[in-house]
Amino acid sequence: MGVKTFIEGWPVWRQLTGTDPLGRGLAAQSRRSRELTARTETADSVAKSVCPYCAVGCGQRVFVKDGRVTQIEGDPDSPISRGRLCPKGSASKSLVTNPDRQRTVLYRRPFGTDWEELSLDTAMEMIADRVVAAREQTWEDRDSDGRPLNRTLGIASLGGATLDNEENYLIKKLFTAMGAIQIENQARI
Repeated sequence: MGVKTFIEGWPVWRQLTGTDPLGRGLAAQSRRSRELTARTETADSVAKSVCPYCAVGCGQRVFVKDGRVTQIEGDPDSPISRGRLCPKGSASKSLVTNPDRQRTVLYRRPFGTDWEELSLDTAMEMIADRVVAAREQTWEDRDSDGRPLNRTLGIASLGGATLDNEENYLIKKLFTAMGAIQIENQARI
């Protein structure tokens, strides 16, 4: 690289000799920075989502390229957050793309000391079997005076803050149909 090429590539030189005397535009850009494009411009698709952290329910836009999440930003169309996200919501991409994220079901047997991997189907069957067994073992048909109870105290539900009204409605219906009466939600909305 010659001295002339070096000097002409120097941002101060471009600032002093160009139409950008304050050095905030083209004078401050290198060739590399001029060629950069936003991750959002090259996305194959954009999915609308809701931030998974708290009960506010801020809208998110998830940008995907080649089947991988490339960026997560606030959704300006969301009436709740109008495109803004808190620091945790802004860091959502690291939640879904972190290489250390657990991607398999781990199970530790009673009195066991090691975790073992299970298939999702096996884990779901185990959960269903345990729910049915807990309901059968703790079912209360009538109280001591013969009044109908039709309930179980062996199953309870505590919903998370990110559940919306529709999800809470379905959870309430499911657990009530199973006979549970201890159903709560910690949402702050």
